[in-house]
Amino acid sequence: MSHHYSGPNVGFPRGDARLDLTDLYAFPSPADASRLVLIMNVHPSFSLLAPEATMPEPFSADAIYEFKIDTNGDAVADIAYRVRFSAFENGKQTAVLRRVEGAEAAETGDAGRLIEEWPVSMDREALVVEAEDHRFFAGWRSDPFFFDPIGAINDFHFSGKDNFIDKDVCSIVLELPRSALGAKPFGVWARTVDVANGSWIQADRGAKPSQSIFLTGDASADYQASEPAGDSRFIPIFAHSLEHTGGYAPVDAMRLAATLLPDILHFDPALPASYPGNGRALTDDVLDHFLSLLTNGRVKSDGVGPHWDLLAEFPYLGPPHTAAAERFKAYEALHGGSNARKD
Repeated sequence: MSHHYSGPNVGFPRGDARLDLTDLYAFPSPADASRLVLIMNVHPSFSLLAPEATMPEPFSADAIYEFKIDTNGDAVADIAYRVRFSAFENGKQTAVLRRVEGAEAAETGDAGRLIEEWPVSMDREALVVEAEDHRFFAGWRSDPFFFDPIGAINDFHFSGKDNFIDKDVCSIVLELPRSALGAKPFGVWARTVDVANGSWIQADRGAKPSQSIFLTGDASADYQASEPAGDSRFIPIFAHSLEHTGGYAPVDAMRLAATLLPDILHFDPALPASYPGNGRALTDDVLDHFLSLLTNGRVKSDGVGPHWDLLAEFPYLGPPHTAAAERFKAYEALHGGSNARKD
């Protein structure tokens, strides 16, 4: 189910929905081929096994939300875009975007050149700001991901019901010139990093859809805390899962697992986006591809398709299904009138 609910027991990393990376997209701007779009979606609006709304506060003020860019193919970041958020007060939050290059891009921290600070979108209106030839958005949007996770849990008996058709996510959308990343093919992944006991701890990371499904228990936690440059050590674990779910012969499972790692989305911005070959567009049916791979062709589709509310212009994702006032009301009712607004 992509990276939704990538924490323990089909939950959220560190028990915090705001840290849950759901999807990463990379595609050329439909309006200008000289520009490219990166989208990181986090914080699903609903949990799965206990179907209830998550908190209305979109992003954690104690976290870093980061795009990592590898420009030379060594699975180590050479450029990073880091987003930090203010404390959530009076129903509002602001975002700060920074860019960092060189050796510091592979590290963790608040370093980086400030690009701009602007408000987070809490409601249907998309608050968009442009600075230094970068266009940026952060806030609640309609979740573009489509899949039937209940059918997947039920031994791949799909009903054709899209669990995400009426759900929202919190999106970070960045549009920038191709030249800002060197105008050559590159690799990209996203991650969330949280503060724990005064230290930065990586909570979630990913690029290719549904990688976390291959991992359980300690292996899952180890994987989420690791960097793509060390992903080769997880190949045997991925291969074992493929043998179990798809009936692959061991040698074939190892060969296929090696194509899934490192967990980096490769993208040539001069070409159309199409997963798994080049980046990922918002309409790519990544889970049909994944199901066929996971089951060795036994299951080819879950019977659901792209959402109808995508936009042709920035920020490309449709407005959220739930208004801010409704989100607060539902959360407060669920939690006995808790101070969800922090006001």
